[in-house]
Amino acid sequence: MGKTICQKKRRMHRPAAIRQRHRHDIENRSALNQKTFHQPFRMKPAADPALSHVFARIGKPPEAPFQPDPFQIEALEAIGKSDCLVMAPTGSGKTWIAREAIQAVFDRGGRCWYASPLKALTNAKWVEFGLQFDSANVGILTGDTKENTDAPIIVGTTEILRNQLYDAMYRGEDLNCDLVILDEAHYLGDEDRGVVWEEVMIYLPPRINLLMLSATIGNGEEIASWLSGIRGKECTVIQEKRRPVPLYPLFLHPSGRIMPYLEKRKLYSRVSEFIARPSRGGRPPHFGEIIRVLDRFDLLPAIFFLKSRSECDAALKTCRGPAALPFDEAFETETADLMERFPYLSNHKQLRDLKVFRVASHHGGQLPAWKFFVETMMKKGHLRAIFATSTVAAGVDYPARTIVLFNSDVFNGHAFQPLSGTAFHQMTGRAGRRGQDKIGFMLAVPGRFMDIVHIRRLLYREPEDIISRIRNDFTMTLNLLLSQTPEAIKDIFSRSLAAYQRSHRSRAKALEVQGGDLWADFLRHVAFLKQEGFVDERDRLTENGIWSSKLRLDQPLLIAECLRRHAFPETDEKLLAAVIAPFVYDGDQEIALSRQRLPRKLMRAFRHVTNSIEEIARRMKAAGFSVAPLLLWTAAVIYDWARGGDWDNIVDETGIADGDLASLISRTADNLRQITSLRETHPEMAALAVKAREAILREPVVFE
Repeated sequence: MGKTICQKKRRMHRPAAIRQRHRHDIENRSALNQKTFHQPFRMKPAADPALSHVFARIGKPPEAPFQPDPFQIEALEAIGKSDCLVMAPTGSGKTWIAREAIQAVFDRGGRCWYASPLKALTNAKWVEFGLQFDSANVGILTGDTKENTDAPIIVGTTEILRNQLYDAMYRGEDLNCDLVILDEAHYLGDEDRGVVWEEVMIYLPPRINLLMLSATIGNGEEIASWLSGIRGKECTVIQEKRRPVPLYPLFLHPSGRIMPYLEKRKLYSRVSEFIARPSRGGRPPHFGEIIRVLDRFDLLPAIFFLKSRSECDAALKTCRGPAALPFDEAFETETADLMERFPYLSNHKQLRDLKVFRVASHHGGQLPAWKFFVETMMKKGHLRAIFATSTVAAGVDYPARTIVLFNSDVFNGHAFQPLSGTAFHQMTGRAGRRGQDKIGFMLAVPGRFMDIVHIRRLLYREPEDIISRIRNDFTMTLNLLLSQTPEAIKDIFSRSLAAYQRSHRSRAKALEVQGGDLWADFLRHVAFLKQEGFVDERDRLTENGIWSSKLRLDQPLLIAECLRRHAFPETDEKLLAAVIAPFVYDGDQEIALSRQRLPRKLMRAFRHVTNSIEEIARRMKAAGFSVAPLLLWTAAVIYDWARGGDWDNIVDETGIADGDLASLISRTADNLRQITSLRETHPEMAALAVKAREAILREPVVFE
């Protein structure tokens, strides 16, 4: 890419005035936090006398033979007969239930599907189950990895499971499976991905038992009642509220004094006095100082939940001291082993902070291999602290003795909102390690964006209810028409969680449910597909509609239009990867390029694609469907990478974060994988897509 980049700027997919206010808010918060938390400040670690009996409980519980809890036994008995929803705190042993349920099915020659929302979690379970059931019996299916797919135990992402159900319905077959496990089942309520989870629950044949696992569902009985109604079989709810490791909330005074957060259910008297003062005085400590206080009272390791990636990275600088920590042979051996496994990380700019001061930053802007490295070192007890964004609380399994909160609100993609009960329970669920801690701690640090009273309420608040997120899109419409009549599809919509909640809830609560009128929206999608030649007048897919249904993507019609018009490069796999990239990017970064400095063949290919979809995009917009813009810089970046460009050079020249670049490449590869499925109708393009994937899937994007 060389010197093609002449300007970098940020763009939000929101009106200009809103973007302006949001940017101003972020900058003000960032500046304030840099000022208040990162100034050198020597605290005097002290503990309120009321904590003496609490701190005396710190330590490792005595080793004892494993004995399953009653709720685990009940769950196993239930899933052996029918469906089961298990709601239990993080670390309480939900995975044990899954393993034992799989074992029971496996022992009698059955097949199991374990679905999770995160590729990292999927990879971890693949390794874990391979050790228990033998790797020959366990396969994996994600957008990046496809191995041993005929194994009796499959671990994969929920989207892949949904796609397999689409295929089974098209072939008129039953999914070859006896047990499906949906881990992190609260993703059913996720605004962006919940629709996939709901589709799985609707399409899954009743013959197959369904086991759902979650720590944070507020309306489990309602979800179970809905499932029982549409599947015609009992869904048993197993709920365990007792944490495996008790949680004790603490408050850190700016002076360095730790005190209880509560007296019974009220704020501790000295905490109340602190927040009642007109001027609280003092300066909140920086992160390194807080670690020193936590270390003084044996409260490490800790997870610091911070508001942004940049703050997580900046926090590392405050942890650097004049002397390194004592030599630890186990730490050095583990680090050397992982560096040998991931040689690219040997030059990671944050490696010294991890090796010398035993702290790390973990967020979506990091490389997948780096996040795995950090998680591994944390789980093995080698790190003192991790600085992470709140998104790390969901799914990734590395608890700590203490979690530290600085903000009582969180940015939801549009604005800052008070922390929800669900998010709070996800965070505090990381406090206390089963088998390693007798007690876990939450430490609240006062500041401008910390509502101490709100945190007190959250300590007693249940997780929020899950509401339906089902909605139509062209992928769903095409795949339903592939195997169902419109009358059958109308019946499917009537069995959705959205329909159930609208008919069984009070009017006020029913208004919260998304989905609108699903049938009317479905007909709107069908009308457009007819107009574009994907559906005929008998509401059946045309030849174009049939192969387009295999493009299970965010923008299937635009990709299909390019294929129909032969707009994609047909002989150059690097160019193909480049022009697919703009279709997958949904971030908010915009990088202005000097088009004159870009390779001519890239510009020709990009223009050919954009010109080919111009008319259908205009018609989509006129019909009320959103069409995301195609950004040239994404094509330029992927083209540079596909041609063997240096990772660090691309990152430095564009300003894109490592994790965002890795995500762009992975999602491009996933879209190319969808094109490879068109072997029968587009054999040359499918073969070229295979080569394009190979050109971009290399270290550090993929790792073993």
